[in-house]
Amino acid sequence: MVRKQRNLKDIKKTKPKTQYLEKKYIAIDPGKSGGIAVLHEDYVEAYKCPPTFNEMAKLINLINNGSYICTMEKVHAFPTDGRSSAFKFGVNYGAWIGILESNNIEYELVTPRVWQKDFSLPKNKKERKQELKKIAKCFYEKTTLYTSDAICIAIWRRANEN
Repeated sequence: MVRKQRNLKDIKKTKPKTQYLEKKYIAIDPGKSGGIAVLHEDYVEAYKCPPTFNEMAKLINLINNGSYICTMEKVHAFPTDGRSSAFKFGVNYGAWIGILESNNIEYELVTPRVWQKDFSLPKNKKERKQELKKIAKCFYEKTTLYTSDAICIAIWRRANEN
């Protein structure tokens, strides 16, 4: 279940044709240091968060075909965050919601506490991030810290489908 990571520029403008409606799971880690993962039935695609809102929208348009379940991490700023970084984080989070809404993409929000509890992770943030990366690498060889949370959110969502 490994697929080479592609950059947004490398993706062809035409959407692939499928013989059937494949269910896929789109997961978004909305921070600037976050990523997007698409979990197909037999492979994973992962992308670092694009640097501009226009590229974010293009990426969503390219991966938005077929049957999918979209899940985005519901995040907020912490009191220890600086004002500038909290504002930038909120802007990116709002941009993802706006892109999904404007494309009529139904999505669900899930808090980190909810999706991470099934992975039995360490409490220390650095150790937790490394463990998530290790888990994601089992599904996608070229996992980075940018894409590991999104991949794990997609894995969690597929495992918890009702």
